[in-house]
This record gives sequence, C-alpha cells and structure tokens, in this order.
Amino acid sequence: MDLPQLLLVGLVLLLGVVGVLVPGVPGTWLVWAGVLWWALHERSALAWSLLVSATALLLVVQVIKWQLPPRRLRGVGVTRRMVVYAGAGALLGFVVVPVAGAVPGFVGGIYLSERLRLGTHGEAWASVRAVMRAVGTSVLVELLACLMVTGAWLGAVLVD
Repeated sequence: MDLPQLLLVGLVLLLGVVGVLVPGVPGTWLVWAGVLWWALHERSALAWSLLVSATALLLVVQVIKWQLPPRRLRGVGVTRRMVVYAGAGALLGFVVVPVAGAVPGFVGGIYLSERLRLGTHGEAWASVRAVMRAVGTSVLVELLACLMVTGAWLGAVLVD
C-alpha cells in the first residue's frame, strides 16, 4: 500500500476515534472499516491477523456497551422523554456549531429535560452528572478499544 492510501486509512481511523466521542457518529465502525480497507489492500498474514483481532475486540466491546449501560441508565432515571430531548439537543447543537456542538447540545437536552421534570437547577444538574457518568463509562470503553486497534494498526504499518 502506498503512502497516500496509508494516510487515508490513518485519517479514517482518526475520524473513527474522534467519532466515538460525538453522539450519532459510528466511530467504532469507521475504525473497523479502516482496518478492513488496509487489510484488503495489504494482504499479508499480519494484516489479516490484525483484522480478525480488531473484529473480535470491537464486537466484544459492542456487546459490553449494549449490555451494561442500559442497566446503569435505568438506575439513574433515564426516560424516553430525556432521550428525545438529548437527541434533539445534539441535533440542534450539531447544526448550530457543526460537529463540536453535538456534545454540548446533548448535555443541554438532558439538562432541559431534567429541569422541566425536577424544577430546580441543583437537582437537574445532579441528574445530568449521574446520566453523563453512566453514558461516559460506555464511551470510555469504546474509546479505549478503538485506540487499541488504531495503535495496533500503526505498529503493524511501522513494522511492515
């Protein structure tokens, strides 16, 4: 694989890692697609091994992410209304401040939902912190896995 293609694969992996932190962006799938693209062009034992390992790790992380947080989210009182407000806030934030505005919009949507439900700033903010801790755990697990795959890819490219 020549240098421009390696740089493009690296860019896709970087976008995937950043995408893990942005609500609604399929960061994990971008990281996996970048490794797949590289492995299909590289066609070496190292490339295929990395693809298989990355696939297994990312699938395990998806299972963990889908199983653990719902229990934690239910425990802190996440409702359908809060999810709608958070999604609308993320979308609005994304439109107002492209890409970077999605995260503050997401948090703002949760705050607005809780402020309307609970009535006071202190209680609403405490609820937002609890929800963000529950959501943050799954994001950190996914981010760590994507960073591990990206680091393994970088190591494989440097070795090869």
